[in-house]
Amino acid sequence: MTATGAVWRNWARTEKIRPARVERPADASAVERAVTAAARQGIRVKAIGAGHSFTGIAAAPGVQLDLSNLSGVLAVDEERGRVTLAAGTRLHELPRLLGPYGLALENMGDIDRQTIAGATSTGTHGTGGGFGGLATQIVALTLVTGAGETMTISESSNAELLPAARVGLGALGVIVDVTLQCVPAYLLHAVERPEPLAETLETYLERSAREDHFEFYWFPHTETALTKTNTRLPPTAPWQPLPRFGRWIDDELLANGLYRGVCAVGTVAPGVIPPFSRLAQRLTGNRDFTDASPSVFVTNRTVRFREMEYALPREAVPGALAEVKALIEARGWRISFPVEVRSAAADGNWLSTAYGRETGYIAVHRYYREDPHPYFREVERIMMAHDGRPHWGKMHYRDADSLREAYPHFDDFLAVRARLDPERLFANQYLARVLGA
Repeated sequence: MTATGAVWRNWARTEKIRPARVERPADASAVERAVTAAARQGIRVKAIGAGHSFTGIAAAPGVQLDLSNLSGVLAVDEERGRVTLAAGTRLHELPRLLGPYGLALENMGDIDRQTIAGATSTGTHGTGGGFGGLATQIVALTLVTGAGETMTISESSNAELLPAARVGLGALGVIVDVTLQCVPAYLLHAVERPEPLAETLETYLERSAREDHFEFYWFPHTETALTKTNTRLPPTAPWQPLPRFGRWIDDELLANGLYRGVCAVGTVAPGVIPPFSRLAQRLTGNRDFTDASPSVFVTNRTVRFREMEYALPREAVPGALAEVKALIEARGWRISFPVEVRSAAADGNWLSTAYGRETGYIAVHRYYREDPHPYFREVERIMMAHDGRPHWGKMHYRDADSLREAYPHFDDFLAVRARLDPERLFANQYLARVLGA
């Protein structure tokens, strides 16, 4: 299906573009035809997912491929726990799709609006010192190259390309399906507690290594961290989910409804932010419950924001966060959104932010009606001083020359790009900045 392009905007309202046309392929053959036609016409082509990246990584000035019609389970290997999903499948659909097979994702982030191909291609991750990002769960994928050819990349076919293709930034081709190594479904016992920030920083490394999934949020202008510790349990363990009304109070009324109002007021009266942050630390983050893993990992977020996230060598996280705290205090900024701190295991995917090192993450946010750039630029300087790598789908200011120093296999990735997309059919302004022309 082809249509004249309307203005496309991402969720964060940081990017907008009017594509020359929009196509909605229903299968891999239709993707092939769309790519071949674009190449013949000399027009660039980009696939989009859910528009949840804060950067212009999916912006398509030429042909925009909306993969919404490529959705659902394509194949299941029950013996090995492997599931092949069409590229446009949304993460929030996975509990329903994997449930009949008794399977789940090994790890998830806290937002599930993304498509599986978009999330993996940008290096989306959850938290857990022993667990990798979503892309580490990929054992095979199928993509359409710049020549309009369909290529399978797996452990047994073009295996040398897997480290590049798992986190491919949309630069190597249009992914039409991915095969994930799943795990048996499991429960999570969640303990959420406010704790002194200083003690949380002191124990971050030990808890990140010891606990299954540990993270914390720090509201600027306070000395408290809201810690979240999730412990994996078998599905036969006793379930103790949050009462529906109590969860609505915490996650919708307070975390979304009230918070949206405070952020809006804070744009014109910044003085309300510090007292609200102190109030928020008392009203939230004190829960203990057990539920199916997706229900614990995922939090509904409706307050629109902008985000920058940096991956650091894990041992650098406490010191870097202390520097961010000192920066905010020195500048007198009123920051309404908390700083999020997570972790991930080292992996071997060339453009993964966790490539080759045990990793910690620091994410900073601003309400979408506020100017994020002064805050984000100064935080980025701190992160770069600690050998930081920016999340590909979140705001940052780095270019190819700077990023080459951060990734040992940067030029190896570019060689794969030259092989699969020699005419730069899948390029756009963002990729030109971070990968070079």
